[in-house]
Amino acid sequence: MTSLVIGSRGSALALWQANHTKARLEALGCEVRLEIVKTQGDKILDVPLAKIGGKGLFVKEIEEALVSRRVDLAVHSMKDVPAELMAGLTIAAVSAREDPRDVLCARQGMTLATLPPAAHIGTSSVRRVAQLRARRPDLRISPLRGNVDTRLRKLEAGEYDGIILAAAGLVRLGHAGKISERLDLVPAIGQGILAFETRAGDTAVIELVRKALHDEPTAACAAVERAFLERLEGGCQTPMACHARLEGGELRAEGLVATVDGVQILRGERRGPAADGERIGRGLAEDLLARGARAILEACKAM
Repeated sequence: MTSLVIGSRGSALALWQANHTKARLEALGCEVRLEIVKTQGDKILDVPLAKIGGKGLFVKEIEEALVSRRVDLAVHSMKDVPAELMAGLTIAAVSAREDPRDVLCARQGMTLATLPPAAHIGTSSVRRVAQLRARRPDLRISPLRGNVDTRLRKLEAGEYDGIILAAAGLVRLGHAGKISERLDLVPAIGQGILAFETRAGDTAVIELVRKALHDEPTAACAAVERAFLERLEGGCQTPMACHARLEGGELRAEGLVATVDGVQILRGERRGPAADGERIGRGLAEDLLARGARAILEACKAM
């Protein structure tokens, strides 16, 4: 394989991710070209993601480009990738994980604890909303869509007192200095990880991508989180989260399912060998299902 085409969304963050991938592949002597693909999630900006429904809002059109051979490799934020890939496709590799935490960017450097009563917070993630409301039920939380720079401009324009973003995106775009506080919310499944998707039969591409970009410790953690996602059949409209990390060769996973209002939050934890990621993720999901998670998830989907 001497040349390939990378499919990417057109936002600044997506292009950073695609160009980072391009540079790593070019270092191995591969000729690389970028192809911009607009996804449904990019086209619908005036509706909260949870209201749009469906899965793969930011990946479906790129997967279609892979299947049609318009592109050879897709670079996704792993948190956008649904549990079930399009037929004939595979995750060839995953990147080393950037900081997976959610962060608060607030005016005057305020923290979650020092925000005034009824402060106005922007986020479109029901996962974040549920956890924020559990801690600060007084907050006024409104939908916030758009790319990272658009969201930061809305904060600077005074539309919000604070906004919640992923640390990884801010760090990658050079905006780490705008973080007021790193939060201890349970992050989104795959947050901070880049997923490299290819056609399952393109062995030359898979080998090249793994050589240039794959991080096995992160892959072990991602296996836990995605098994949890698959078992719970989650999507962007369901307040659920899972985060796994390696501690001394052992995987430790934390999972969460909540009502959108944050009144009911189920938490669980599992540990196990690094080779047992999928079993740990499924087991953690089963633990929460046994404690009532199914009713919570079904109620959220019906909203």
